[in-house]
Amino acid sequence: MPGKSKYTHIFFDLDNTLWDFEKNSYLAMNEAFKHFIKEPEVIFDVFFTVYTKYNDFLWNEYRNQQIVKKELILKRFRLTFDDLNINNVDPEQMNEFYLSEMPKQKFLNEGAFELLEYLKKKNYQLSIITNGFREVQFKKLGSSGLSGYFAKVFISEIVKTPKPGREIFEYAIKSTNAKKSKSLMVGDDWEVDILGAFNYGIDSIYYNRENSYTESKKMLKRSRENKIYLVNTLDEIKTIL
Repeated sequence: MPGKSKYTHIFFDLDNTLWDFEKNSYLAMNEAFKHFIKEPEVIFDVFFTVYTKYNDFLWNEYRNQQIVKKELILKRFRLTFDDLNINNVDPEQMNEFYLSEMPKQKFLNEGAFELLEYLKKKNYQLSIITNGFREVQFKKLGSSGLSGYFAKVFISEIVKTPKPGREIFEYAIKSTNAKKSKSLMVGDDWEVDILGAFNYGIDSIYYNRENSYTESKKMLKRSRENKIYLVNTLDEIKTIL
């Protein structure tokens, strides 16, 4: 069992915590753009910025269960096409191509493998809790070499509830026979990962990769019952565990 830590089970977010979603999605979308977009006046970086705006908005609606998966994957491209006057491109086909390119991108955040090796040697039970689509998330883990570190992978589409909903955390804890008091969530998204874990009643590590920790969050960190650790790099997690 782990030596200096009270924790036994560590639950990781995947995208932007271990797997570099921002870089990988940019590269995957560039491949899709070259394949589908023929208008010479459309610049890829502009396309990606517009797409990201709509995608972030729609993912927020999806997490709040205001739209379903089909609407998300169609509307994020359809709205982008309308905004940039792109015609004769099927949003569903471009989405499928984009998602097929995503797992081919293998960039991880700095220190990911080193951290997982460290935790594995200390016999922590490691699992993934991720929002996303099943056909993509499993492939990401496999192609990037991450899958061998995790005993279980909990994907919102399969569990049928996304983070920050307490249901997905409860499902993960029960499925791994973990105790809440000995469980720890690691993630980069304050609202989705950290407040989600807090509202369920487990400790967490906020991977503040963008160094955007606000004073109000510091106050919450000091005053709340459940412990919230703050790190700016994955390597710092070793000092906690």
